[in-house]
Amino acid sequence: MLTFIITAGGIGKRMGGLIPKQFLLLNDKPILMHTIERIHAFDTSAQLIVTLPADYLKDWTEMCEKYVFQIKHEIISGGEERFDSIKNALEKATGDWIAVHDGVRPFVSQGVLTQLLLEVKKHRAVIPVIPVKESLRLVEGESSVAVPRSHYQIVQTPQIFEAKLLKKAYEQKYAATFTDDASVVESIGARIHLVSGNEENVKITNLLDLSVATIILKNWGTKSD
Repeated sequence: MLTFIITAGGIGKRMGGLIPKQFLLLNDKPILMHTIERIHAFDTSAQLIVTLPADYLKDWTEMCEKYVFQIKHEIISGGEERFDSIKNALEKATGDWIAVHDGVRPFVSQGVLTQLLLEVKKHRAVIPVIPVKESLRLVEGESSVAVPRSHYQIVQTPQIFEAKLLKKAYEQKYAATFTDDASVVESIGARIHLVSGNEENVKITNLLDLSVATIILKNWGTKSD
């Protein structure tokens, strides 16, 4: 019934390391493994598809052996753009509902996952968001103007869609305006429904994020989920 596409096809340029960020260790285990475990704990019967950089397929296999990682998942070689990676994965997706999740977001809450699945059955396209805390300014050339932060939300993943809708959206050609799956689906006229995400669901893209993730992981067992 449910397919999760976990995107880990990037090479992590912003992290500045020698290996992709999804393979960096978080509490002595690759970040990507934490993410897969989190999704698997929510639905042990879900189809799991992981997109990986083509040059690191063998490395991932070796990591799974080293860490005795036995959660069943399918591997898809990532494309030139994230759009291409998702499109490749969709060819293997069999679920009635398809969720797309960043491989470097290991802390989505079970409550958010439950709400996403409930809402997608009514709205066909649902994404988690959290409020903006900082002040915002719109910059245009040499000038800028304050804008009300209440008009904006920070987008997270997983984003979940009716399978037919998502596959139809990915039949179109790639455009630079596609920043996530919601923007791809929205471009064919579908409406995107928002649900509240959880602040711990950080995307680990730099060393500061990794430090924050270490603290979150340490305290995760003490909070309600």
